[in-house]
Parts: sequence; C-alpha cells; structure tokens
Amino acid sequence: MDTIKLVLPAEEFLGQAWDYRRECEAADSDMDGCGPIDTSESARQWLADTRAYADPATVPEGKVQATQFLGIRESDGKLVGMLQVRHYFNEYLEKYAGHIGYSVRPSERRKGYAKEMLRLALPYCKSIGLDRVLIACEPDNPASRRTILANGGVYESTVHEPEEDIDLERYWIAL
Repeated sequence: MDTIKLVLPAEEFLGQAWDYRRECEAADSDMDGCGPIDTSESARQWLADTRAYADPATVPEGKVQATQFLGIRESDGKLVGMLQVRHYFNEYLEKYAGHIGYSVRPSERRKGYAKEMLRLALPYCKSIGLDRVLIACEPDNPASRRTILANGGVYESTVHEPEEDIDLERYWIAL
C-alpha cells in the first residue's frame, strides 16, 4: 500500500471528488463517509455543504457537526477514499450509523486504504473529546468488518435499520 494522508476538502480536490462520485455511481457503490456528495448538484455545493457541517453555527437542522476528510495517496496526490467523523450523535447515528463513515473508490479497493484512513482518523476523534467511537457495517461487508477489527473494534450488537431495510453490525473502538 502506498502512503496516504487525511486532508480537509479544498478547492484543489473538487474535480477528484466529483470523479470519485461518478466512479461510485458507475459501480453502484455506496458513498459512505462522503458527506452529502450523493445529493449535491455540484462539487462546489458539496464543498460548501461539508464546510457547513464542520461549523457548529451552520450545521443543517437535524444533522450533526461533522468533519470531512479525503484520503489522498501521497505518491501521486490521488483521492483514494473519504471518511467523515461525526462529533456527536443524533438519534439515527446513535442507533445505526455511528461516529465514522468511510469508503474507498472502487478502483482503489483491496489495498488497505480504508484501514489506514480509519487508523489516521482515530487521533482526531480523541482530539475532539471522544473516548470511544461507534462504527457500523453491513454483515455482508467483510472488508469493512476487517477494517474495523484491525483498528481495535469490539463487536456490540447487530441492529436492523428499517428505512433501508438492512442489518448493521455495531462496533466500538476505545481511544
């Protein structure tokens, strides 16, 4: 695996972020941890929205403060994954989604990037006052489960999310 770093979204990554979205859509792949990219009309709107989520004064109603990260491969500056840290829970996050969501673009999977992005995000979570983080994955996603377990995840329970009609395994990572 090439070295990656987590960076905040910026203008310089807008084209890559939109390419990421297109690649995920073409592969019929979830865009977990990408913030509102799947509902944004443009890359600029997505950037503005991620900045709004990051500021407690501008978090959209019903949402929570969240920090968006991009997983950038250092050797070539390519956006290989995205990860979002939610600073606290609303009812939905507490029951189902947890503190952290992440994804890796389909063409870059099976290279250890998700595991490394999660590892790099954990010190940030501690720095914002979290003692532990909740992460959820679907039972039929063994790659995500391995990512969580490799970073110290401890299984708590499996819950059923009725809107999407999916089961989610819940794991806690102590910081």
